[in-house]
Amino acid sequence: MTPPADLIVTGGRIWTQDPGRPWAEALAARGGELLAVGANTEVEALAGPETRVHEADGAMIMPGLVDGHVHLHLGGSQAAFELPLLPTDDLDAILGKVGEWAARLEPDDWVVGGIVGSTVMDGLTDADALARLDEAGGGRPVLLRDDTMHNRWVSSRALELMGVRPDSPDPDGGRYVRDARGRLTGVLHESASGAAEAAFAGSITDPRARTATSVATAIEVLNSYGVTSAQEAATMLDPARALAALESSGELNARVVLSPPVRPFIEDGVVGEDLIAEVAELRGELVRPDFVKIFLDGVPMTRTSALLNPYRCAHGAAPFRGEMYWEFEDLVAQLERCAELGLGAKLHATGDAAARLVLDAAERIRNGGSGNPLQIAHAEFIHPDDIARFAQLDVAADLSPGIWFPNVIQDSIAAQVEPELVESSWPVRDLVDSGAVVAAGSDWPCAVPTPDPWTGLETLVTRRNPDERFPGTLNPGQRLTLEEAITAFTTGPAEAIGIGGVAGKLAPGYAADFIVLDRNLFEIDPGQIHDTQVLRTYFAGELVREGR
Repeated sequence: MTPPADLIVTGGRIWTQDPGRPWAEALAARGGELLAVGANTEVEALAGPETRVHEADGAMIMPGLVDGHVHLHLGGSQAAFELPLLPTDDLDAILGKVGEWAARLEPDDWVVGGIVGSTVMDGLTDADALARLDEAGGGRPVLLRDDTMHNRWVSSRALELMGVRPDSPDPDGGRYVRDARGRLTGVLHESASGAAEAAFAGSITDPRARTATSVATAIEVLNSYGVTSAQEAATMLDPARALAALESSGELNARVVLSPPVRPFIEDGVVGEDLIAEVAELRGELVRPDFVKIFLDGVPMTRTSALLNPYRCAHGAAPFRGEMYWEFEDLVAQLERCAELGLGAKLHATGDAAARLVLDAAERIRNGGSGNPLQIAHAEFIHPDDIARFAQLDVAADLSPGIWFPNVIQDSIAAQVEPELVESSWPVRDLVDSGAVVAAGSDWPCAVPTPDPWTGLETLVTRRNPDERFPGTLNPGQRLTLEEAITAFTTGPAEAIGIGGVAGKLAPGYAADFIVLDRNLFEIDPGQIHDTQVLRTYFAGELVREGR
């Protein structure tokens, strides 16, 4: 006889993501796993004297969402400790917020915050803006992160603490931006941002405690939006330890796949095989160190994405196609090493040239018999000839919703790349039609101030920004259906990050991770999806969040 369920939910409109039974009325769970998903009568038969029974009153229930690309430490730090800025804030608003925040601090305390929109970053072209930042911060060290999280704007005091002088040479893979007169502007591109982060990190008196609070906060924020599984997109050692500690104490309410970087990038700390080995020791049921992170290029706003065709050039300027951080044979060797270690790879490749390099390397290792999971993160610019190769080579497309509809990031990108490339960007419809696995991820705190998945889900369907300040559509022919958009936030990322047999679907044997919504997504105008509220979030059969 089957033991009774711990939990039964009845009277719902349950979207299961199970093609064999897309809709159901009720579900039953025991020990964190689903026993049954079906009609009220068949599920109620599993009740026992100790079973908790919840009546859904016709509410829509669906699988817990899977965020395929999130930065838990950075996002949680922003939510718990730092100055909140909106990407739509103009320079005056940013400086005003910096001034108000700084007024509460001691004279030597750091002002740290974000996110600064790319269009503001584009305008920081001379030292006069730096002088205004110094004034707003009251002479304190200030570190502001942009919406790509690749670049920073820092004050003169921060530059001093970094050891950067007007004549300091640019670091490999980065730049201390100067104005036309050779003066530092405080803007840092790519790897130059790492020196700022290291200087700030050195000021923290108890970094492990701060990291632990940040990571715990991030999980709470994800749960509030209905996210119950995620891939941490660039995992350093202390955040990995904090996640493992949460699991050990029974307080980790999400499944988290880790991705330690194989080379230094922005965050300071051990990387490569040493980090991979240490993170491997932290494996648990929920904490899964199954991937590595590889950066192929930068971002188009600073012309560091690697493109097949040149960026927009001033008259008479030499054509420029961006930067590639890896050579082909080195990348192949790294992917082969990942296969030896049994690890997948999440490969940041924003430019079409970088994406092609990944696909070429994938073809080499697939021909050699390697089947380890591969993802191209931020599959924004993909040459039409390469679309079908994703499915052919079993490479997942990791997409970031905060970037694929009209917004300040797109305005900045449009100033750098040719119009036809912008107009063909984020070819999600073509990827889905080709059979590729499409995995949505917030990239929080990059691009967006929260990991809100509902705006992203809506804009996959509409290709419009719900914010009326940004009219129009971006490549509207690439719209998805609602069912396809839901897949991109559930079974798609679950498969891409290696938990496809556990999460993203409501069916017997799957985790009892599900959410109760305030509306039925299938009965509303798609333009209202962004207003969706998660009434209850269940993880492993337990209610972990109620209301938001």
